[in-house]
Order: sequence, then C-alpha cells, then structure tokens
Amino acid sequence: MEQHIEKVKKRPSFEDIYMDLAHTLAERSTCTRLNVGTVITSTDYRKVLAVGYNGNAAGLPNICDRTEAGNCGCLHSEENAVINCDSPRFIEKHVFVTHLPCVACAKRLINLGGVKKVFYCSEYRCAESIELLQSVGIIVHRMQRRHQN
Repeated sequence: MEQHIEKVKKRPSFEDIYMDLAHTLAERSTCTRLNVGTVITSTDYRKVLAVGYNGNAAGLPNICDRTEAGNCGCLHSEENAVINCDSPRFIEKHVFVTHLPCVACAKRLINLGGVKKVFYCSEYRCAESIELLQSVGIIVHRMQRRHQN
C-alpha cells in the first residue's frame, strides 16, 4: 500500500505579508532622507483599509521642500494612511509601519480610532511614541523583517 505524504508548505504570517507590503510601499517614497511605508488592516487581516508612504502632497513636486531632518516638508506615511482610511472609528485596526511612528503620527493613529496594535521594524530617532501609544491601550510590537529585497 502506497503511503501518501504531503509536504507542509511554510506559509508566511499575515503580519509578515503586510510588513512586506509596507516596505514595498516605502519604495514609492520621494523623501531623500528616509523611506517609510504604512499599511492599515482589519484585525482579522481580511481587509487592507488604507496604505500610505511619505512624500510631498499630491500635485506638488516629488521632492522634499527642505533638507532638515524632521522638517523636510514631506507628509509622513502614517499621516497619508490615516488620510486615506475611511473606516469608521469603531472598526478595529492593525497598523504596519516600516519605522516606529513619531509622536505626532502616534497621535494621528490614536485619533483614527480603533487601532489595537502597531507593528514596526526599524527604530526612529525618538521612541517616545511607544509609551504614548501604550498609554491608550495600543499594543506596540517590533518585528524582524522576514527577508530583505
């Protein structure tokens, strides 16, 4: 009797898939200093609710306005994702960002409503947003990137 053995394929987690998407979106960034991407999903991972990457406002030149770090004139990726997100506040959300959000973007994510967890890979120059997000019950989780492109 022939025995049928199936190989179990190792599938990537949804967290890995959405973080990879955030990194791919970051490639669209026009910021000369730091390329950042954001994906907002439903907590069951069945829907992408919004995406964003950092760069100048739509219709303006795809360049930074200034060279000063933190003041280059680009909209942040989280900011663009929040602008693009039309899900109501009561819809629970997970946020995947290539880099830890700054304090201002953490506040934007708080005001978006429904954010339960923020995943990120790379540190930002200021980590104050971790405590801020946690103070309102949002879980912050640093991920290791599954693979580099």
